[in-house]
Amino acid sequence: MTFRKLFASFAVGLVFGVGLIVSGMSNPAKVLGFLDIAGLWDPSLALVMAGAIGVGLVAFRVAGQRPRAVLGDAMQLPTSREITPRLVGGSLLFGIGWGLAGICPGPALVLLGMGVPQGVLFVAAMLAGMALFSVLERGKR
Repeated sequence: MTFRKLFASFAVGLVFGVGLIVSGMSNPAKVLGFLDIAGLWDPSLALVMAGAIGVGLVAFRVAGQRPRAVLGDAMQLPTSREITPRLVGGSLLFGIGWGLAGICPGPALVLLGMGVPQGVLFVAAMLAGMALFSVLERGKR
């Protein structure tokens, strides 16, 4: 990987991490407040999501018109729009984990980097789940 790509990855990750901290999305209580629709609902996560969707809409429109990515790699955009049982099941598992912990992978890495014990435990459990999935998938072949 070239220095340019490494620097771009670092810069994008830095913007993402700072954005999570500034918006409060690395705080599990804030996320759980968003998920508590029947209680003291906190709509701020919806604003963060709307901002991300807006940026994504523009970025994907521009990317779809380019033959190559900004840093020169071949453009690799998603092509499937199929909703499969595997997608639904994975989404449900992700949602259950998010709802119980108030943490998803991006904020978990921020918490890990900050040395927050809950983030360390969450990332360890996430990696264990990914390893288990990998073992189960290999067994199907």
